[in-house]
Amino acid sequence: MFPEGTLYSTKFADMHESCPCCGQAFEPEPGYYYGAMYVSFGFNVAIFLAAIFILYQFVEDVTIAMVMGVVAVVVIGFLPIIFRLSRAIWINIFIHYEGPCSEIPHKNHGSSH
Repeated sequence: MFPEGTLYSTKFADMHESCPCCGQAFEPEPGYYYGAMYVSFGFNVAIFLAAIFILYQFVEDVTIAMVMGVVAVVVIGFLPIIFRLSRAIWINIFIHYEGPCSEIPHKNHGSSH
């Protein structure tokens, strides 16, 4: 879905237009990935809760500033991974993986099922 070597670069959001293997369009319609924001929100809530739990386990006096700082650093650090994972999960909800390239026919560009 994403070009190699772009995970931690300014191009982490770039995507191929279609699957080089089967030809499936990665953006079947404009605004397709708005729903991926909800998936991303779920991941970020989990990170927030984990950060709070870990802070309370290892730090005696936890402050709001400490929580915000740790969460900000972790969320920004994981941003490219969460962004890509959220998009991959979102597209997989509607367009199912069919297996390795050698086992599936090539589709017309822009088609979906």
